[in-house]
Amino acid sequence: MTAVTGRDEGLVHVPAGAVSLEGNLLIPSLATGVVLFAHGSGSSRFSSRNRYVAEVLREGGMGTLLLDLLTQEEELVDTRTAHLRFDIELLADRLVAAVQWLAREKATERLKVGLFGASTGAGAALVAAARLPDRISAIVSRGGRPDLAGAALPNVKAPTLLIVGGDDKPVIQMNQQAYERMTAPREIVIVPGATHLFEEPGALETVARLARDWFQRYLR
Repeated sequence: MTAVTGRDEGLVHVPAGAVSLEGNLLIPSLATGVVLFAHGSGSSRFSSRNRYVAEVLREGGMGTLLLDLLTQEEELVDTRTAHLRFDIELLADRLVAAVQWLAREKATERLKVGLFGASTGAGAALVAAARLPDRISAIVSRGGRPDLAGAALPNVKAPTLLIVGGDDKPVIQMNQQAYERMTAPREIVIVPGATHLFEEPGALETVARLARDWFQRYLR
């Protein structure tokens, strides 16, 4: 796993209702799509795992938007209460706002949009995709909680790849149950020997390759 880009490279501020969210938007030349990242429980746009995946996606010709779905003030509250990270409707609202922002920005207005969700962020990504069926072209979930999307699952239209660690037993079951409720084109890939955070040697590289191939397939 290699080093990733600086914390302020491509810094943007995305309006979402009454708040402004900070993100890093990087668009390679000739990009055919842009992937918006929805981070998981207690994480942020500085997640080393998601930044690594984003770098692999950019090498594959896709733009990336790593976005903090909570403001700094909200994150301080959430470190004590841990309730906002599970507020799927709030997180989905902000993803929708970010997708709409991408549609207004000159650098991204013509690009197809994909969503990459980790942990609880995957649930929010699926809810957002159900709300914007004509705007989201593909979804990848890494160790996700798609079950948290609930009633939105059958309304997701975007092709969805669910990646789960082979040793992440409870999450495998949650993903299988969500898979059965979905109607969109979808696949589940189990990464042998990987746990929830894909910290084992080669595990995250596998996730990045799978995500790159999926988005290249649907964002071109």
